[in-house]
Amino acid sequence: MDEEGPECGKPDFVLLDQVTMEDFMENLKLRFEKGRIYTYIGEVLVSVNPYQELPLYGPEAIAKYQGRELYERPPHLYAVANAAYRAMKRRSRDTCIVISGESGAGKTEASKHIMQYIAAVTNPSQRAEVDRVKDVLLKSTCVLEAFGNARTNRNHNSSRFGKYMDINFDFKGDPIGGHIHSYLLEKSRVLKQHVGERNFHAFYQVLRGCEDTELRNLHLQRNPAVYNFTRQGAGLNALESDERSHYLAVMEAMRVIGFSAEEVRSVHRILAAVLHLGNIEFVETEEAGLEQGHLEVAEEQLVDHVAELTATPRELVLRCLLSRTVASGGRDLIEKGHTAAEASYARDACAKAVYQRLFEWVVSRINSVMETRDRDPRRDGKDTVIGVLDIYGFEVFPVNSFEQLCINYCNEKLQQLFIQLILKQEQEEYQREGITWQTVDYFNNATIVELVERPHRGVLAVLDEACSAAGTITDRIFLQSLDTHHRHHPHYTSRQLCPTDKTMEFGRDFRIKHYAGDVTYSVEGFIDKNRDHLFQDFKRLMYNSSDPTLRAMWPDGQQDITEVTKRPLTAGTLFKNSMVALVENLASKEPFYVRCIKPNEDKVASRLDEDHCRHQVAYLGLLENVRVRRAGFASRQPYPRFLLRYKMTCEYTWPNHLLGSDKAAVSALLEQHGLQGDVAFGHTKLFIRSPQTLVTLEQSRARLIPIIVLLLQKKDLRPREKHAEQSTDFPLLLPASAVLP
Repeated sequence: MDEEGPECGKPDFVLLDQVTMEDFMENLKLRFEKGRIYTYIGEVLVSVNPYQELPLYGPEAIAKYQGRELYERPPHLYAVANAAYRAMKRRSRDTCIVISGESGAGKTEASKHIMQYIAAVTNPSQRAEVDRVKDVLLKSTCVLEAFGNARTNRNHNSSRFGKYMDINFDFKGDPIGGHIHSYLLEKSRVLKQHVGERNFHAFYQVLRGCEDTELRNLHLQRNPAVYNFTRQGAGLNALESDERSHYLAVMEAMRVIGFSAEEVRSVHRILAAVLHLGNIEFVETEEAGLEQGHLEVAEEQLVDHVAELTATPRELVLRCLLSRTVASGGRDLIEKGHTAAEASYARDACAKAVYQRLFEWVVSRINSVMETRDRDPRRDGKDTVIGVLDIYGFEVFPVNSFEQLCINYCNEKLQQLFIQLILKQEQEEYQREGITWQTVDYFNNATIVELVERPHRGVLAVLDEACSAAGTITDRIFLQSLDTHHRHHPHYTSRQLCPTDKTMEFGRDFRIKHYAGDVTYSVEGFIDKNRDHLFQDFKRLMYNSSDPTLRAMWPDGQQDITEVTKRPLTAGTLFKNSMVALVENLASKEPFYVRCIKPNEDKVASRLDEDHCRHQVAYLGLLENVRVRRAGFASRQPYPRFLLRYKMTCEYTWPNHLLGSDKAAVSALLEQHGLQGDVAFGHTKLFIRSPQTLVTLEQSRARLIPIIVLLLQKKDLRPREKHAEQSTDFPLLLPASAVLP
């Protein structure tokens, strides 16, 4: 937190002598080794996950950044949060903070620190309503992590959903409400996880955290290995922190937010019902004269548990598991029995849907508590907003499916927005300040975004077409359609199109050359996951539950099966629509960026793997960001801020100038240093081309600070709580010889 010296490297990558990957990595590594996990690229913050607790946060650190300009203190998340808050408050303009990076890079922790900063610097009057909103904002993170995060091989607390939070502020800058948008919960994780991974935290927290009496009421055992849905991750519990402490923290958070005791009990019953549902197995028994055998549940007590926990009739639960109702010939309804495979598919679809509805209900419940109340009439209902986006990073697994395609498409959209807004911001600032703009070459990933989202021909459109053909199109035929549409696309290939590439499997895999690297996708399960089909019988069953919490999650269950005529939107289309809306929302705000980097794959403290980080630097576009920033001018500062820092280096500006304007004073200062040829004068800011100019000024300033401090001590004029460079009102005149470089 102290002032940084040369031994810590450059605090801003824009100040590098040369913009090469080697120079970038050398500076990144040096700063990381010195405990400096934050570095700027202009106003963009690069953050490296330290995988350890560092003394960088808390009330004392918050006080050092509160009300400061971005460059007044060393790079920090608090500085970005403060800049976004001040921009929102000063200009009454909506702002947003976009946090991006791969899984395990520290995005969720970054969003927590930003939320804590915003909560700490608002509400000096301690009004109860503002305190309430703050508590909900901070506690909601804990609850959403329990239901939306899971242990993966890359991150022990990986967000398996995307989160965008709007925080509403009144005209005084106090938070008065908020709203959370969630994106694409990875609900397939409920059924199955990769080796070394776990299901969502909530399942293990209930099993490990509930009292014995409640567990008995839920018909649960503490051992996760007993249940099909948690068996895979059961052996990993010894590596986790105490599940009970997590459970108690979530219970306290839900209480503070405003969940009633009965709502919490209902949530536990639903989680238990999902676990029991996963253990239901089906057996077919042969019956004379029937082509299809009779289907039964292997352990009927599990049906009793599911019925009791969902507050639904046992016979209806059993009927939904073993058969489905279909409309035949107008309004005639018939009951069609399942095969064992069909029943297993329906059971799994129900388990995924119940958990997804539970998660969405939790988000909705938090939003109902956070919604803006009692708007001030002086603002005519127009509050300002700070948005915080914490969304999944680019993902590459041994097997990549539909979820990874959506996640990586999301990252392509955000990367496209990032480059466009950075360029746009630069161009607009130059125009505003009367400076000539220079064109910058950069990689435009629009062709990759179009490959996924283009109407009629994009991957999602071809997938929707396959889903609309009832039962006749397989995943393999879908892949053939992709090959037909994209055989000449520079960013698409498959084994059929490239028979010599044995890293892909024939008839199963296709590869997209993403901005962040190549990803091979397996089409197995694509159609089912995109169609996301759940029989209406289950929806109707849950809607008719006598548990009001569960019933509220299934409003579409009131529809009669004969009225269900319109085909629902597919998962891919819904996600694409939400991404388009998200990008439009972000583009309408003044953006601030946090680019998170994962230093190593093993989540080990104090170790930076250069090859691993180099790949992230490349796909995050950080070098392009530096080049854009340096294309015209490495640095730009408002004239008053520039004078405040460097005025002691010039006899005409120390301690105060009489030159008519700050612009004239800056010109005189630069002329004395012989640096006027390396700058351009904007209307309100000074634009500096070369990083070396700043180095020269900093060196001159550093030589003079001890002289100033010594003179102040002699005169006993130095305020003890302030640094000399912060005090601008003392009548000290240095001799001309002391201020020349």
